[in-house]
Amino acid sequence: MVEGTVPAAGKPLAGLRIVEISTFVAAPLGGMTLAQLGADVVRVDPLGGAPDHSRWPLAPSGTSMYWTGLNKAKRSLCLDLRSAEGQALVARLVADSGIVLTNSAGRPWLTYEALAEHRPDLIHLRIEGHHDGTPAVDYTVNAAVGFPMVTGPEGHADPVNHVLPAWDMACGLYAAIGILSAERRRRLTGQGQAMSVALYDVALAMAGNLGFLAEAQVGGVTRPRVGNHLYGGFGRDFTTRDGRRVMVVALTSRHWRDLLAVTGFGDAVAALEHALGTDFSLEGDRFTYREALAGLLQRWFGEHDLAHVEARLRTTSVLWSAYGTFADLVGERAGEVRANPMMAVIDQPGVGEHLAPGSPIAADAAGRDVVRAPVLGEHTGEILRGLGLRDDEIRDLRERRIVAVPGPDAQAPHAQAPHAPAPEAQTPDTQTPDKEGNGR
Repeated sequence: MVEGTVPAAGKPLAGLRIVEISTFVAAPLGGMTLAQLGADVVRVDPLGGAPDHSRWPLAPSGTSMYWTGLNKAKRSLCLDLRSAEGQALVARLVADSGIVLTNSAGRPWLTYEALAEHRPDLIHLRIEGHHDGTPAVDYTVNAAVGFPMVTGPEGHADPVNHVLPAWDMACGLYAAIGILSAERRRRLTGQGQAMSVALYDVALAMAGNLGFLAEAQVGGVTRPRVGNHLYGGFGRDFTTRDGRRVMVVALTSRHWRDLLAVTGFGDAVAALEHALGTDFSLEGDRFTYREALAGLLQRWFGEHDLAHVEARLRTTSVLWSAYGTFADLVGERAGEVRANPMMAVIDQPGVGEHLAPGSPIAADAAGRDVVRAPVLGEHTGEILRGLGLRDDEIRDLRERRIVAVPGPDAQAPHAQAPHAPAPEAQTPDTQTPDKEGNGR
């Protein structure tokens, strides 16, 4: 089991300090990405926590596993962000660290211009919904760009949303890269920088990078829904004799030859190829006749149980995986997950012991230790002392509710039933909504 709330020394970003004022997915993920690589990331929350502090899924204690999952390896500072004293403390912290990551809008005291007065070489990265400052969340961005209209079964008329907050995730990773690029520039030139990343721009960029936009504009193609088929190639799910499902992908001609060999349909597919006057060594031709090819191959899958199918496919270059659930990963496949060096068991206050990931980046220079998320405000006293405040000054701030310093036995951020209403929290901004977040 891995203990502790701050990363070990010796990691790639050790010595880098970042102030994160955020909610939801993209900004917390960007901060955690840097923290897991060794940066000292201080997440600043309002009293009672930001809106994501009680977001589902919840542990039986009421603690948000969403919040703890996205804030691992950080330190936590809890302040009254509406008060002048709280804002002044944030400015002191920013002056000390020199880097800010935020997705909070409508706060004049949190802008680059205001904070650069305290730190002229400030790096300030703001995540927003659209480049013009209007708000958006992953669901609305995904709908606007068009992905729900090509997701789902063939012939389905209505939009189909996906459950993965893909644009939040990509935006958070772009934010981390942006901060690292600005920090390198500062080391070379001594200059700070104001930066922004718009959630919609991330989705639009990927729609362009993957050819979706050019296909529509240049090719005049309205991409169809193809269900579980791989667009432009051969890939789909098959059902085994015991009712399990397997996703199989043949991207290359070698994959395709191996798939035909293991299923024994080489001669039948060759005859079909000859009759149609086509070439199934080409991805496009395999896609065009995907239904006929899948119908043939389904016979082999349907004649064998999953164990036999897995054993045979392991002898080939074919890309495949049996479908499973999240429960399978921590149940029947727990040994496989535990063997992954990225994973470790942590004891998260309010949640308990569970498997959690460290950084997906494996680096020879440092380990991949997994560090739990803080309890809200856990490091408030420690951080304020680092800014030069005396214990009596911190005690005075706590008594006047300018800061929140949890007691030594603080566990869960909430102690409530899983579906009980969360206690009232001080939202980051009561007039202007945050401009990034996961709409789920």
